[in-house]
Amino acid sequence: MPVNRNALIRYRTIDSCLQNRRRQWTLDDLIDACSEALYEYQGIDSGVSRRTVQADIEMMRSNKLGYEAPIVVVDKKYYTYSDKSYSINNIPLNNQDMQVLSEVAGLLGQFKGLGHFADLNEMVTKLEDKIYSQKTHSTPVVDFEKNDNLKGLEWIEIIRKAIVAKNTLCVSYQSFKARGASTFCFSAYLLKEYRNRWFVLGVSHVRNKPLLTLALDRIQTIEVHADEYLENTRIDLATYYNDVLGVTKSPGQRDGEVIFWVDDKNAPYVTTKPLHHTQKILKVTADGTIFSIRVIMNFELERELLGFGPKLKVLGPRILVKQMKDLLRKSLEHYAGIALFRREGT
Repeated sequence: MPVNRNALIRYRTIDSCLQNRRRQWTLDDLIDACSEALYEYQGIDSGVSRRTVQADIEMMRSNKLGYEAPIVVVDKKYYTYSDKSYSINNIPLNNQDMQVLSEVAGLLGQFKGLGHFADLNEMVTKLEDKIYSQKTHSTPVVDFEKNDNLKGLEWIEIIRKAIVAKNTLCVSYQSFKARGASTFCFSAYLLKEYRNRWFVLGVSHVRNKPLLTLALDRIQTIEVHADEYLENTRIDLATYYNDVLGVTKSPGQRDGEVIFWVDDKNAPYVTTKPLHHTQKILKVTADGTIFSIRVIMNFELERELLGFGPKLKVLGPRILVKQMKDLLRKSLEHYAGIALFRREGT
């Protein structure tokens, strides 16, 4: 059964709302959400009628589109999914979907291998693998890195919409170091992924307007606020993270050359998968290779270098060498006089 674009936007909006179990959704809430989505994506400002959203819910509940969404009403007022893990995005593809996806994959596949379209390669591979597994009813032959238990993903669409519409957000946030959550207004500029965790870069509306990078998994609540949005006039978003490994960075922080040695058995891995795009080979020795990268000193850099253990040695700068020694010394102290942990009953 063909579905027009406006209806599909409404279905996906309702699905996104019902997946967000941090709040309760009345029919009026769903109507408002659908109206906002249609205005954002289609420029339709006439809103959505009550009857239309009610019909959408019934369509999602039915098998006409293959959804069979378990939408229930709680306390005769609030809509939700009876199955917390349900999403219309998880249903199997029908024959029409498969045909369209096959055509799209074929079109995009023509660009694979071309340097200008390198970012498409992984997306096309995922698409082709999805089509293969659906057609053959077999397990996928490509397993991409993912974290199904990752928190904070529900905020991505809210933040993305706020960035596009230039809306201020009210955020309740608690870092790992804080004893409690703090609430403040925030103008978001950029969503950033690093190692399957998501972050948002923007400006807090508190005094001095600090530039912050917030981890989405530490956000407790988030909603659009009436405060005036603060435009970005301070940084180049396209290059802001070019001199950093990870996301930890302060405005004005300057990068420096980091020199390290990797033993001969592991040097090929570092050569073929550089730690940073600035990586260079300075010297090849009998027992290893000396590399350099130009980055800002931060926690992610230390963690990356420590992850190689005895296979890597930092040679400079002096401040980083000292920091690595201190960290390794503290790690060694954890093993001094250690007693093996045993579970009760074993």
